[in-house]
Amino acid sequence: MSELERLAAHHATALLRFERENREWFARSVPDRGDAYFAGFAERHAGLLAEQATGGCHFHVLVEADEAVIGRFNLVDVADGEAELGYRVAERAAGRGVATDGVRRVAALARQAYGLRRLTAETTLDNAGSLAVLRRTGFTPVGEVSLDGRSGLRLVRELTADD
Repeated sequence: MSELERLAAHHATALLRFERENREWFARSVPDRGDAYFAGFAERHAGLLAEQATGGCHFHVLVEADEAVIGRFNLVDVADGEAELGYRVAERAAGRGVATDGVRRVAALARQAYGLRRLTAETTLDNAGSLAVLRRTGFTPVGEVSLDGRSGLRLVRELTADD
């Protein structure tokens, strides 16, 4: 069973491995992070932890028993009871319900631990897997967006006491 954990300093090595191993997989549906991301990973990780400490975001990793990261589930731009959800799941975990489960878990945390009332998310129209996950987890489309020149949707989920 995997555990959803709040991002911490000790996740750095496993998180970097996750990003490297899945770089090509992620680039099929979202813009590549670029070589600079990997070259400056340690500084970037420290920066994320500092940002998280301010309460302006909440970063999470989905970790297997062997400490391998199989997913990231982030709540960013936290303000006024709302946040934007972003997530990515390892290729080897795709199609197994891992993303759906992770989104459900982070939505519950958003309501129960962080006091959020609403989540937003964006994805491209050609990312059928992400659209399916968001719809399965209660997100509804509220408008069209352009993501790096690709057509997409903005979706919203109201969080309730049941989350």
